[in-house]
Amino acid sequence: MTRIIDRRFDSKKKSAVNRQRFMRRFKQQIRRAVNDAIQDRSIRDLDNGEQISIPSKDLSEPQFQHGRGGIWEQVFSGNDQFSSGDLINRPPSGGGGGRGQGKAGNDGEGEDDFVFHLSREEFLDIFFDDLALPNLIRTQLARVTDYKTQRAGFTADGSPANINIVRSMRGALGRRLALGSPFSARLRELQKELDKVVEADGEDCDESLQLREEIARLRAKIEAIPFIDSFDLRYNNRIKVPKPTTQAVMFCVMDVSGSMDEEKKATAKRFFMLLYLFLNRTYEHIDVVFIRHHTVAKEVDEEEFFHSRESGGTVVSSALKLMHEIIAERYARGSWNVYGAQASDGDNWDNDSPICRELLGSQVLPYCQYFAYIEITPGEPQNLWREYEKLSGGHKNFAMQRIEEPADIYPVFRELFKKTLV
Repeated sequence: MTRIIDRRFDSKKKSAVNRQRFMRRFKQQIRRAVNDAIQDRSIRDLDNGEQISIPSKDLSEPQFQHGRGGIWEQVFSGNDQFSSGDLINRPPSGGGGGRGQGKAGNDGEGEDDFVFHLSREEFLDIFFDDLALPNLIRTQLARVTDYKTQRAGFTADGSPANINIVRSMRGALGRRLALGSPFSARLRELQKELDKVVEADGEDCDESLQLREEIARLRAKIEAIPFIDSFDLRYNNRIKVPKPTTQAVMFCVMDVSGSMDEEKKATAKRFFMLLYLFLNRTYEHIDVVFIRHHTVAKEVDEEEFFHSRESGGTVVSSALKLMHEIIAERYARGSWNVYGAQASDGDNWDNDSPICRELLGSQVLPYCQYFAYIEITPGEPQNLWREYEKLSGGHKNFAMQRIEEPADIYPVFRELFKKTLV
C-alpha cells in the first residue's frame, strides 16, 4: 500500500498538515479570538497577521478517573499547628494559575494559555469567512461570459498571418524525405555500380554511359520534388473558449458636509476602508468608484476620498445624480453588477430628502444589485433615514443600518454583507 506523507513546513517549522488540522479543530476558539483582536486594531492594520491565545481549558483532553465518593479512612502524619476541629485558612493564591495573576508562591502548578500566530492570509480568511456581496449574480445565464483566445494545435488552412513556419518546414522536410527516399537509395546503388564499371572498363564504355544517364534521370526526379508545397503549410489554430468572470462595480458615497464632524467622518472612513479591503480581497474584477459630496458631489481617487479636508453644506441628491450619470456612462452595458454604499449622518437639507428618495428609487436602485445606506448618528434617525425608510419595503436590493459608535462598524458590516443562501 502506498503512503504519502506531507512533510511541508511553514515559518514556525511545524507541519502544515498539523497546522491545518489544529485550525479546523479549534476553529470556533480561533474565530472568537480573531473577533476580540479586531476590536482593538485599526482598519489600516486589518490585513496584518495576529497572535491569538487560546485558553488552556479549551485545549484539555477529557480524562476518566476514580471519583471521591464513598467512605474513606486515611491516617495523616501529626502536626504541631492544628488540632481536631480547627478551621484551616485557604492557601494564598499564586504559583498555580499559570496566567501571571496573583502573588508569588512556592506551591501549585498550572498551564499557560496557548499562543498561536495567524499569518495575514489566515487572519483575513477567518475574518471574511462568512462575508460575501449579497445577490451577486452573473447577468447572462447567471454569469457574465467573456471569451478568451487560446492555442489549439495546428490546422491545414487559415490566414497567412497565422502560418507556423517551423511546423510547415518540418512537414515539407518530411514529405521530401518520404518522396525522395526510394530515388536516393537507387541513386546510391547506381553510383556504386558506376564506380566498379569505370574501374574495370573505363569511363567511355557503353555500360558506364547508360548508368550515367539513369543517374541523371534519378537526380532530375529528386530535384523535381518541390521544396515546399501548399500541402505542407500549417497554421496556428486559435479557438475562443468561454472565460467566466464576475464584473462588478462598487460606489462608495460619503457625506463630508459640515454636519459630519471629525468623529463621524472617521467612522465613515473606517467603514469604507473595511469595505474596500473586503472587495479587493474577495473579488478579482471589481471597480471601485469614490464619491464625496457636500453641496456638490465629486468623483475622487482613494487618497482624496479618505484625506481631503474640503467641507460645506449638505445636498445629498448631488451625489445620487453623479452616481446615476457614471452608471449610465460606464456601466450600463448590461455586463456589470452595480453595488452602492452610502455613509452619512442623515442631516440633509429638508427639501432635498424627498428628491433623494425619488432619485434613489427611480434612477439608482433599478441598476443596482444591492445598495446599502449607513447612517452615522448617536441620536434619533434623521430626515434622510425617514425618507429612505419609505423605499426599504418595496426594494429587496436596498438595506439600511445605523452606526452609533465605532464599535458598531463590524456588526453592521457583517450584517450588510453576510452570506445568504440562494
